[in-house]
Amino acid sequence: MLINKIKERTACVGVIGLGYVGLPLVQEFGKAGFPVIGLDVDPRKVEKLSKGESYIRHIPSEGIAKMVKTGKFEATVDFSAISRCDCVLICVPTPLNDNREPDMSYIVKTAQMMAPYLRKDQLVVLESTTYPGTTQDVLAPELEAGSGLKANQDFYVAYSPEREDPNNKQFSTATIPKVLGADDPKGLEATNLLYLSVIEKTVPVSGTKAAEASKLMENIFRSVNIALVNELKIIFDKMGIDVWEVIEAASTKPFGFMPFYPGPGLGGHCIPIDPFYLTWKAREFGVPTKFIELAGEINVSMPEYVLQKILWALNSAGRSLKGSKLLILGMAYKKNVDDDRESPSFKIMELLDEYGAEVDYNDPYVPVVLGPKREYNQYVGKKSVSLDTLPQYDMTIILTDHSNYDYKDIVERSKIVLDTRNACGKIESDKIIKA
Repeated sequence: MLINKIKERTACVGVIGLGYVGLPLVQEFGKAGFPVIGLDVDPRKVEKLSKGESYIRHIPSEGIAKMVKTGKFEATVDFSAISRCDCVLICVPTPLNDNREPDMSYIVKTAQMMAPYLRKDQLVVLESTTYPGTTQDVLAPELEAGSGLKANQDFYVAYSPEREDPNNKQFSTATIPKVLGADDPKGLEATNLLYLSVIEKTVPVSGTKAAEASKLMENIFRSVNIALVNELKIIFDKMGIDVWEVIEAASTKPFGFMPFYPGPGLGGHCIPIDPFYLTWKAREFGVPTKFIELAGEINVSMPEYVLQKILWALNSAGRSLKGSKLLILGMAYKKNVDDDRESPSFKIMELLDEYGAEVDYNDPYVPVVLGPKREYNQYVGKKSVSLDTLPQYDMTIILTDHSNYDYKDIVERSKIVLDTRNACGKIESDKIIKA
């Protein structure tokens, strides 16, 4: 019955968590003709979406408004709507706690909220990044305990890791291949059919653990390589060598090399967090993860490196950090997005505050810091200042290289420019210091 509904596109798809992962899925299933129910615990998001308004910059409101108007989409905070769904996709956060251990509370709470409304012949797919075994050992037992039903007998559970890259012009939700795994053949069939309805290519694997592990491998691969170039940046800087020039030269090799780029630290919801999920789980099996942990240490140390470069640059100009006026360019964790989750800009701002500097920021995509935050709640409500004020600052610090910045003008109107992204790489000026 579930399979037929998916084939006929009459299956109601519920998406829990209407953020950077959940909202694009809502759009894709809506465009494919499925009725969609979006659930979130944040009434502000639900209110905006119910009016057909997107709150994420790179997701236009037009598609949401059309779905609302045609009655194909509703947003709600009422989890009793789960009973009307045939397939439920869970896209909730999986942060780390203060001890850098996996925080499963969002998944557990979601399962507890939806379990009373679970019914037979439903499919539940977890998309949140997590450690291998979460779907089997955390999600399924919580759903069973609250519903009285049996996973993979009365209802099906599966795992399909999100692969969103906000504002990527080359790839969209529909064109990025979708890994998926289930521990029951019927569950796998239903999951595969569901995603093939909206995704160009699916990649079924042997089970939920393999699917969970694939996501960790993707992001650990990136974390380790970013750590490598960050370490090389420090070494080459001591030698008077421009690491960006070296990367550009090495990139001309048509085989055996893939460029990665240094920065002021890691941001976003994946790379700063996901590697620690595997290191935590590996301890259960008595397996050391020295390589992964070392990469994490290097990446986490980058804000301190930026701080040292700021201290050196100000000292060279005859100023101390205490009392200096500094302008940070970019609070978003990467260029051209409005997402500031885990942004290294917050840590760098905090370090500068501790040294007694006066710090402001400008970011056209983050006009005000919204909360609550997992960390750095002291900056909630802080507003972006105008670039017209740029000449009054002792230093401009480029932490996010948004494309709509005029870097030549920024250099001309700044006293000193600390560039952590090579945004001013083609500009010749003795004001520019690379970090």
